Amino acid sequence: MNLTTPITTLRYELHEVAEYINWIYFFHAWGFQPRFAAIAGLHDCDSCRTQWLNSFGEADRDKAAEAIRLYQDARRLLGELDGHYAVRAAYRLLEAYADGDNLLLDGLRFPLLRQQTRQRPDAPFLCLSDFVRPLSQGIPDTVGAFATTVDAALEEVLAHDDYGHLLVKTLCERLAEAAAEKLHLTVRRDVWAYAPDEQLSLRQLLNEDYQGIRPAVGYPSLPDLSVNFLLDELIDFRRIGIRLTETGMMQPAASVSGLMFAHPAARYFAVGCIDEEQLADYAARRGFSVERMKPFLRSTLRN
Repeated sequence: MNLTTPITTLRYELHEVAEYINWIYFFHAWGFQPRFAAIAGLHDCDSCRTQWLNSFGEADRDKAAEAIRLYQDARRLLGELDGHYAVRAAYRLLEAYADGDNLLLDGLRFPLLRQQTRQRPDAPFLCLSDFVRPLSQGIPDTVGAFATTVDAALEEVLAHDDYGHLLVKTLCERLAEAAAEKLHLTVRRDVWAYAPDEQLSLRQLLNEDYQGIRPAVGYPSLPDLSVNFLLDELIDFRRIGIRLTETGMMQPAASVSGLMFAHPAARYFAVGCIDEEQLADYAARRGFSVERMKPFLRSTLRN
């Protein structure tokens, strides 16, 4: 029995995903500490903003006032752009097996990396394949593949205005991530439906209090950008306007791709640094030479 489903594409209006923005990362991109992102959780009234501003000491009050202005500018810009641009998503549920440190996704071999340093003395060396049923059991499992992206033209809005263009850029990044959040929620509850009764607040969603994980390409659990070429084979990035560069980078830059795992024990981890032996093993499984593989894994290679 093949559990693989057809590729599904979705189109979100900006207001449909804006509520899923994690403003902590938006403010981080502008050099603000996480406590300043709390402005996004306030009621939209002058008295609430004044009370929040006065909660800061004199040394931080100017920075807090700057955070208020930045957030207001961001919300105003989102409103102006809504209805003119969209965020797009593609996903697919795939029949999956774990084969050592590889996944088999609809028959496609998808190599992965395993941790080489424990996070604590009694912890295992984790690999994402640990969260999928082994091939030796002969019972198929499921893994999701996904990608989200903004309309390419959205990234060029206000290109003539340095502040406005940077504001658009950071909002685009957050919108792509917010779409991944909304998509994952829909898949968990309604499509894959392994958590049909999930009822979480926005804070709980952003704290990742749900069952399962969705590691993104380029992030610590899935650091190899070249696997974007494999994901492209599985969900056809062109359907939502994503193209890949020779280095596996996605264009538009405000794009997210990755895998979805449902296992109750699945959790995020960092692969960390790998040595030459693991590099050679991974390159062989990936079908590349070691020299071809190195640029994709530069951030994980030991000096």
